[in-house]
Amino acid sequence: MGTLLKAVRGNRVLWLLPAVPAPLIAEATAPSAHTLTFLLAILAIVPLAALLSLATEQVAARTGDAIGGLLNATLGNLTELLIALAALRAGEYLLVKATIAGAIVANALFMTGMCFLLGGLRHHVQDFNSASTRLQVGLLFLAAFGMMAPSALAGMDQQTLPPALSPAIAVILLATYGFSLVFTLGTHRAYFSAAAHEAEEGGAWPLGPAIGVLLGATVAVALVSEVFVASLTGASAELGLSPAFVGFVVVAIVGAAAEMTAAFSAARKNRLDLSLGISFGSAAQIALFVAPVLVLLSHVLGPSPMSLQFWPGAVVMILVATLTAALTTAGGHAAWFLGLLMLMIYAIFAVTLYVMPPV
Repeated sequence: MGTLLKAVRGNRVLWLLPAVPAPLIAEATAPSAHTLTFLLAILAIVPLAALLSLATEQVAARTGDAIGGLLNATLGNLTELLIALAALRAGEYLLVKATIAGAIVANALFMTGMCFLLGGLRHHVQDFNSASTRLQVGLLFLAAFGMMAPSALAGMDQQTLPPALSPAIAVILLATYGFSLVFTLGTHRAYFSAAAHEAEEGGAWPLGPAIGVLLGATVAVALVSEVFVASLTGASAELGLSPAFVGFVVVAIVGAAAEMTAAFSAARKNRLDLSLGISFGSAAQIALFVAPVLVLLSHVLGPSPMSLQFWPGAVVMILVATLTAALTTAGGHAAWFLGLLMLMIYAIFAVTLYVMPPV
């Protein structure tokens, strides 16, 4: 308990942990206050995401390099996965797909752009390992292409995907994810070592408390996610937000709050390799792991199977985001204005989706 309290004192995001019960209380006492419950759920998810990320890192630090790297890679987007699972069970497939697309775009554009901006304002020009970054961006591009190609091809022919196609592609993407772990954690580990390790402050936790915090944070995120999704319809109508906008912008940014905090801090410390490893690695993981897992689980948890067919705008935004990431990182140098340009592209996407949501 003392170790956990010390971690809370050292991380300002974790100061919001007392707000975690608030959405559960609001749902029980004022079930018609959808907007209040929705906003409180967002407030609760932010510190829970940070705690989940911290606990994962602490468990990974105690289990050795191989298992630790696997845990960090697999559980890195657990918050988004739990939120999407709650939406999946409720049949909110547009929210699920918007969360997937939004997480890829937010990591590739918003997180990377903010890292360039924050790091560039302090260090003027920053250099990073372009060879490692090319590998990360290449993996992201291939992952995103594999996920969005079926939607693009189906859209060209004005047809829906055959029922068996999405599960088949999901299995291929998961297999690719497995090979990517062998590649990044095994045969070519040296390329990704800068993104896999960060100095621990205050030492590693004992394994027992770390696992306990990880399990507790997972249960808490699952409970809050259920409240979040349940209040979404009413809150969206009251606030004038579409489920697509909520998933693409709100869930993507709130769910990745912990990763963004770590990436921004590393950029300010001139550790841009670590920042880019977090942003691109997380985006690729969404496409290779989270999306196919949700497709397969929809056959068990959802009211009907979910396909990998996204609306045309999502396909375009994912493609533009991956190409922008590839172009802006090609030179191995970063400055604040480059980051600002990436943020402007993300802002255009967000405004367009707010004004013209998919039907």
